[in-house]
Amino acid sequence: MAIKVAFIGAGSVGFTRKLLRDILTVPELQDTRFSFTDINRRNLEMVAQLCEKDIKGNNLPATISTTLERRRALEGADYVFNVTRIGGLEAFQHDIDIPLKYGVDQCVGDTLCAGGIMYGQRNIPCILDFCKDMREVSRPGVLFMNYANPMAMNTWAALEYGGVKTLGLCHGVYGGWHQIATALGAKNVNDVDIICVLEGFQTWYIQIKYKGRLVGGEELLEAFERHPVYSKTEKVRIDVLRRFGYYSTESNGHLSEYVPWYRKRLGEIKRWIDLSAWINGETGGYLRVCKEGRNWFKTDFPNWLKREEPPIGPGNRGHEHGSYIIEALETGRVYRGHFNVRNGATITNLPPDCVVEVPGYIDANGVSIPRVGDLPLACAATCNASVSVQRMSVEAAVHGDLTLLKQAMLHDPLTAAVCNPEEIWQMTDEMLVAQAQWLPQYKGEVAKAKKRLASEKPLARYKGDGAARLKTKTVEEMQKRAEEFRKLAAASDKAAAQRAKDAEKGRRKLARAAKQGR
Repeated sequence: MAIKVAFIGAGSVGFTRKLLRDILTVPELQDTRFSFTDINRRNLEMVAQLCEKDIKGNNLPATISTTLERRRALEGADYVFNVTRIGGLEAFQHDIDIPLKYGVDQCVGDTLCAGGIMYGQRNIPCILDFCKDMREVSRPGVLFMNYANPMAMNTWAALEYGGVKTLGLCHGVYGGWHQIATALGAKNVNDVDIICVLEGFQTWYIQIKYKGRLVGGEELLEAFERHPVYSKTEKVRIDVLRRFGYYSTESNGHLSEYVPWYRKRLGEIKRWIDLSAWINGETGGYLRVCKEGRNWFKTDFPNWLKREEPPIGPGNRGHEHGSYIIEALETGRVYRGHFNVRNGATITNLPPDCVVEVPGYIDANGVSIPRVGDLPLACAATCNASVSVQRMSVEAAVHGDLTLLKQAMLHDPLTAAVCNPEEIWQMTDEMLVAQAQWLPQYKGEVAKAKKRLASEKPLARYKGDGAARLKTKTVEEMQKRAEEFRKLAAASDKAAAQRAKDAEKGRRKLARAAKQGR
């Protein structure tokens, strides 16, 4: 019998369509029954139409059903993808704008820092509802694959309280691997072999091999410092490499808000970022491109239906883990990737209950995770700071514990570097009130928070747009660069196009320099 794959939040055009196409590149999976569910009927139907077009255009037997009723979509499912954004862009706007009033300048704000912590409060009750439905109506042994941020918190909650098999999936490892290969001058990313371990996106390539030899931190640092593009776009990552001896998978913008050192003073932020792409550190950059992509997709949808897409096949398969995992479990073909799992004894100097992203193998027998051992002490120290924040955030979200939520904010590295305790308490109250409609577990606390805000002196001291905020483009402005914005709106990894551009720009500059030198 054909397997059933369900997507929760299927109105996500990037993830849903790309993962569906990737799954259908596998001959044994081309009769898959897909079930899409979302709370937004319009987005759901638009994405379903595009996916139906792909299936019919490639003459495949796969089928798609759509429903606004989640349990109906999950009934009998073998695999479930979570690609939701709880609270949508309205809540995301609060995640960025309210902390900024208190001086907390975020680039992404969906994984850690003040925005990521509040995003976890919105997500985790929904994650547990998804798991409850899967336990009750999906196939026994259903695998839940979470793509939604905050990755570590969502996965931790599902593993601790959800009662279903869960993997957290992210594409960050490939992006950094691509950069390392480019900086070293490799022609193909597969010419460089890596071992990478992560905790909540605090990420480290702890071993790199190129041309059969180990690449040390000094050699890698020199390669990045002389690269004509990365030396400008990856200043935070290069500085961390300089001081820790290891490169991070996370983008310059992401990494800058995970640690307390690079965004603590608004006047210094521009020193560490680059505005050629949002992912390099722009204030609220991810929110901006999400808004632009949403507006563009809705406006440009008729053209998407008309355009010819590349045929579904191995040559057009992406790098997202999801399809490879299903292929490995269903066919027995071994897949090596990086997966978010409970640590246990995998990384021996991190707590056993935390979620780590580590190398592993999947085949018909399931998931196998090797023992990594100790992280270098400084790397482990950075990760442990995030572990404590994540643990408190998960427990706060599950139990509706506002004191614990505020304590999580108090221990967040960047928030603590910027705000004093009184400011953190008031900022959390303000975020709680603004997002009350998505936080049912805090229903009893919202009225109290409103009273406190009304009686206290306002402590928010910053009135600007941030250190490096760019204007959101209108649809009319985007129409002038239509093809570029179609690619951005379709990309599940919105940094992928920029990585390719950066790599190509760097190759051209290096080639010109070599030619001039001759």
